[in-house]
Amino acid sequence: MSNPSGSKTVLSSNPYIILNNQGEILPSLNLTRPYHSLGRDPQQVDLLVPPSWTVVSRFQACFRKIGNHYYIYDGDGSKASANKLFINNTVITPTEGYHLQNGDEIKVGQNPQNWVIITYFDPNSAQPAKQPTQYSISLKNRSVVLGREPSATLQLDAPTVSRQHATIDQDAQGKYIIHDYSTNGVFVNGQKVNGAAFLPPGATVRIGPYTLVLQGDDLVLVDQGDNIRLDAENLVRVVQDKKKRKITILNDISLPIEPGQFVTLVGGSGAGKSTLLKTLLGIEPTTSGTVYLNGENLRNNFNIYRTQIGYVPQFDIVHKDLTVAEVLFYAAKLRLPPDIYVEEVIEKTLKQVELSERRDTLVKDLSGGQLKRVSIAVELLADPKLFFLDEPTSGLDPGLDKKMMELLAKLAKEGRTVILVTHATANITLCERLVFLGKGGNLCYFGTPEDAIRFFRVNTDGFADIYIKLENKDSVEQEAQRFRQSQFYQEYIEKRLSQATPQIASKPAKVIHPFFQQLFILTERYFKLITRDRLSLILSLLTAPIGIGLITLAIRNQDPLIITNPKEFELVSKAAPLALKVLFVFTCASLWVGLSSSLQEIVKEAEIYTRERLVNLRLVAYLGSKLLILGGLALLQTLLIALVILIGFKDPEPDTIPWVVGMGITTYLTLLASMSLGLMISAGVKNSTQANNALPILLLPQIIFSGVLFEIKGTLTKLVSWLMLSRWSIGAYGVLVEIQGMIKTAQESDEVKVLKMALPFEDPNNVYRETWENLSLNWGMLLLHTIIYLSVTFWLQKRKDIL
Repeated sequence: MSNPSGSKTVLSSNPYIILNNQGEILPSLNLTRPYHSLGRDPQQVDLLVPPSWTVVSRFQACFRKIGNHYYIYDGDGSKASANKLFINNTVITPTEGYHLQNGDEIKVGQNPQNWVIITYFDPNSAQPAKQPTQYSISLKNRSVVLGREPSATLQLDAPTVSRQHATIDQDAQGKYIIHDYSTNGVFVNGQKVNGAAFLPPGATVRIGPYTLVLQGDDLVLVDQGDNIRLDAENLVRVVQDKKKRKITILNDISLPIEPGQFVTLVGGSGAGKSTLLKTLLGIEPTTSGTVYLNGENLRNNFNIYRTQIGYVPQFDIVHKDLTVAEVLFYAAKLRLPPDIYVEEVIEKTLKQVELSERRDTLVKDLSGGQLKRVSIAVELLADPKLFFLDEPTSGLDPGLDKKMMELLAKLAKEGRTVILVTHATANITLCERLVFLGKGGNLCYFGTPEDAIRFFRVNTDGFADIYIKLENKDSVEQEAQRFRQSQFYQEYIEKRLSQATPQIASKPAKVIHPFFQQLFILTERYFKLITRDRLSLILSLLTAPIGIGLITLAIRNQDPLIITNPKEFELVSKAAPLALKVLFVFTCASLWVGLSSSLQEIVKEAEIYTRERLVNLRLVAYLGSKLLILGGLALLQTLLIALVILIGFKDPEPDTIPWVVGMGITTYLTLLASMSLGLMISAGVKNSTQANNALPILLLPQIIFSGVLFEIKGTLTKLVSWLMLSRWSIGAYGVLVEIQGMIKTAQESDEVKVLKMALPFEDPNNVYRETWENLSLNWGMLLLHTIIYLSVTFWLQKRKDIL
């Protein structure tokens, strides 16, 4: 491994700089005067670069010696250059400049494919030169392994990188080919690699947080992803209300957020704080304006950064019936490569959020502050360098609020860019940048908390007074205009905004994680959640068997599923109605249990689903895990129901299929279809209350149009009944119990013939026709309902995708 910007032998003891343009290195340039200028114009500068280095401006930078140290300034010290100067992705301004340290690397521009690196060396410095951030390896005539494994040719040590993430080989024509063997993908020139891809000259390769560039036969690690900056330029968001009136919720907002900054978004209700946060995150569209991450359009390139951005929504994103360690375990399994040492990552993360002693505590037993820290810990597993939090201190007492803010400030000091929305102002002095929004999404201030006091002319501890100043629309617009014309706007925004990198037109594809891997993890987690709530599980399993068992008390010594004595008129004439009442209870019990056990299963974890889907969750795997566990639960319920029926009732002897088999299949299909209906409703409602309220609305039509309580007449009524699970469930049961046989036996009774009586129940629609085809039709319709409900559930969930 070598350093492409390594210095050449220099005999002088003067400080000097070395310029590296994508592997083309100029001889060292000595700094001997109090003032030097760097650029392409020989008429203006004394440190000259070749005219072909067009990334460098005609007057790119100047060096001033102050005391024994050199400072570098962008442009001529008053006017900025075109591509600007960056130190660790932080803008160097023309007025403030930057104090150069031995080994510092200053980048011209932000595009790794064409930036120029200025490396500063001071032989007289007592401090050794900083470790260079760029490394190169030769690809010539060998196979190169890239990954987290220490034995890899180039080790890329990040949690989102697989042990052997990718390899690069050379084909017979001398072209380089990269092969992707990873979980989280490889991107070449902004496009996802599907198996393998050629590397054109100058190609940019992204693996996890790392950026590499192919320079000739060398692969250069140009960015380790630990310095992320955001630039929001002229963000405007206009929406329509219910009356089709246009409402502006973000009004021409520009913000430079630099690496390692702790930024707090504050403002009154309806000021657009959460909208701005989600826009900066890249998941909220804009009417105009763009958010750039290190110079790239974040929204267009979001698929590259999915695993590198931490996001804690306003609502908790953890299952409360899991322990802290279990929450982190399953999150790590879903987000990180399967070859990661999960326990090591969990232990490290728990220490970061100071929850090591709570690892085996159920989340529901934690305090409010600890619960918020668990949500943060979930995001820290992937070690993101860009972190968004939407009101993490909401509902916390002042002491916990301060602890939370101190934790976030610590995370920022560790090198993360942290952006936070909050209503509380007591501890915002801990942040480095304060964004104050007014109604209508107007930017009223951006800068340090100390300068906010001066700008708004309030007392030292009077941040709450700023809210009062921005109570009405007129004052908001006045303050926003005053801020735009102030020196603070010039200093904190205009001088620090960076230029965008040229964009590739097509968006990169999303990395798709292995289906069966996710299905197994989600199923295991869902099983643990179901079994953790034992009382609910027991009630769910026993409700239907107990209800069906109570029938035996209601009908006493009667045998409702068979005619025990064909010659006894009372038994024969009432056999079919009694059997149908019993079968009606069988069906209603299954419908009740199926719906009640599934109506909450999607809506109750809506926030968790949205966050996991935003990272890498596969929708089919998610719904598949629900179906597997609910299907298993339905099987267990079927066995219990069948056991009660076999014990409590005499078995009929159908000609089509053995009673125990047919009854079990019908019960299982009814449960499965009703659970699928419950999942569909759960995906369609907005909260748990709506899901609970839907239960009687779903059951009443099933009861009315089952064909038992009321006779189904007319075309429309028949069509409605076909939409009911109860119609097909009772139909299948009726075939097995041979309802038509009971009716025929009654019709052939001597007493009926003599008295010419009308039987209490007929089957004019042949619903219970005793044929294998009719039984198959009823089962097939139950399956068809199941497929339709699950398809609609998939569509409803798919519509919720943000990106």
